[in-house]
Amino acid sequence: MPAPEFWRHRGAAALALAPFGCLVDLAGGLRRAFTSPTELSVPVVCVGNVTIGGTGKTPLVAAFARILQGKGRTPHILSRGYGGKLTGPLRVDAARHRAFEVGDEPLLHARIAPTWIGGDRVKSGLAAIEAGADILLMDDGFQNPGLAKTISILVIDGGYGFGNGRILPAGPLRESLSGALARADAVVILGEDVTGARDAIAGRCPVFEARIVPIADTDIAGKRVFAFAGIGRPEKFYVTLQDMGCTLAGTRDFADHHAFSPDDVMAVCDAALKADALAVTTEKDFVRLPEEAQQMVRAVRIAIEWADPDAPNLLLQKALGNG
Repeated sequence: MPAPEFWRHRGAAALALAPFGCLVDLAGGLRRAFTSPTELSVPVVCVGNVTIGGTGKTPLVAAFARILQGKGRTPHILSRGYGGKLTGPLRVDAARHRAFEVGDEPLLHARIAPTWIGGDRVKSGLAAIEAGADILLMDDGFQNPGLAKTISILVIDGGYGFGNGRILPAGPLRESLSGALARADAVVILGEDVTGARDAIAGRCPVFEARIVPIADTDIAGKRVFAFAGIGRPEKFYVTLQDMGCTLAGTRDFADHHAFSPDDVMAVCDAALKADALAVTTEKDFVRLPEEAQQMVRAVRIAIEWADPDAPNLLLQKALGNG
């Protein structure tokens, strides 16, 4: 389901639900207090968030994996496998598995580095180490206390920030901001900070800035497109297309992690045909399309661009034994 509009504002609905948010925060705090994190034999880098919905964790994890590989390391990625029906620990096979089996994010990661799914991150981590991992990247799991982290990085969507600043269900926060920042080693703000997120952090944690940029594709750039997406904030994708010089002939939003049916894709493609446009979507959505429908849609690939080119090295130095 899309995030409720009142999560952006401190209105009556948010105020009425605020006591439940306190209970959620208390439950999370008790879980962390009574759980002894398991230390593994290799460094663990956790990339998580403090809000519900897409903030850009997945492309950031992918960027870190490529950087570590370039340094001669063997990173393996750990994911819960949200949206998939298979349980773990299981190593994802990009050539064999489908998104409905392992989730869309793990399927994307598996094209870059060995990727494991499973709710028990300790078991997944042990399996990855046995398979040769010398460093682990967690996609999400910041609130999961079972596995000890060498570095914990929070990702903030610069366009959304912390919403109304309240905790679920009164707002988008998974826990209190102060509690999250107390455990974070660094924060990465993705995109222009239009909500004052940096000011809210107020020097309590090192902050780095980056943005998501499209990878040049002459088959899409500058074209008339009909765009659709089932991600946390579809509007971010539409802005990316405009940045590529595309003309938006139309858009269609789906729920985050939506399982696309053949009828869904045909409806989008019909709308694109009528608008004399190219049907385009995100990489994350593309892997959830029925296989026979993928040839009718183009996916936009993205990358991370850092404000400070040395930021990834500064973020990873503790895990690499340099800090």
